[in-house]
Amino acid sequence: MLTTWLLTGGAGYIGAHISEALLASGRSVVVLDDMSTGIRTNVPEGVALVEANLLDTAAVRNALIDHEVSGVVHLAAKKAVGESVQRPLWYYAQNLTGTQSVLTAMGEAGVKRMVFSSSASTYGTQPSEMVSEDVVARPESPYGETKLVSEWIIRHVCNADGLAAIALRYFNVVGAARPPLGDRGVFNLVPLALRALTGGRAPQIYGDDYPTRDGTCIRDYIHAIDLAGAHVAAVKALDTGRMGFDVMNVGRGQGVTVREVLASVGAVTGITTAAVVVGRRPGDPAAVVASADKISRELDWRAVHDLTSMVTSAWEAWSHVPVL
Repeated sequence: MLTTWLLTGGAGYIGAHISEALLASGRSVVVLDDMSTGIRTNVPEGVALVEANLLDTAAVRNALIDHEVSGVVHLAAKKAVGESVQRPLWYYAQNLTGTQSVLTAMGEAGVKRMVFSSSASTYGTQPSEMVSEDVVARPESPYGETKLVSEWIIRHVCNADGLAAIALRYFNVVGAARPPLGDRGVFNLVPLALRALTGGRAPQIYGDDYPTRDGTCIRDYIHAIDLAGAHVAAVKALDTGRMGFDVMNVGRGQGVTVREVLASVGAVTGITTAAVVVGRRPGDPAAVVASADKISRELDWRAVHDLTSMVTSAWEAWSHVPVL
């Protein structure tokens, strides 16, 4: 039987990829987005768009009931680490209260399945750069804290009310399935580098004195196509009866430094302007790389796209969706 999934924040960059992947899997999709950063063209043709604020619990509940929703992919959140340090109360209100609102609406509507958009920012600095889901989380920003506490809230609701949920801890998402779905964000490394290079400016590196192989931060980068596939795998597991709560990393298991990413951008674009080093951003750990063994074992999912593929697709999308 086909199921219908509500995507909160589904008009965003990641939401657009997940919508298309879920539709391709044979499921129905409804998008709920306040359109503060969402793009209407990111909502596939024929998909219902409910314009509502996540904090409006009644509106979320009505969307779940009116569209006979089977489960929720909860994407909507504020996500800039540096901004969260500057505006912690706003981040707690948007992200934590937003999650509580969605869970309350789900309870009132009798919806018992959730895939939660979590983050590698929950980990913070760890003794080893390769992190598995069972390490002690040490978030270093209010953003990371809101994701971790949201996981706790969801877990408790699972225990109390029979909700079945999977939290996917994303690592760094890059690339596009097709050019119109490119990342318009102003916080992510690759689109920021593309904006600088095509504008005749040098890209910036936030700190080069970290304890890494070239002094710049190490991250695990994953293609938006692969990320969308992880969501389909999680939805499938919940649709076929998986119960309880679980957390899974979504990454490639390969760490890349900021300088290495910029070198790839230069190779793909042919624009090789030297980067300028500026001060560290607050809340940035030195190195975080995913152990993806659990999601491979539990959901039979693994990433297949490499860094060059990600950067190439981001560059191909650039003329269609420049950074705002």
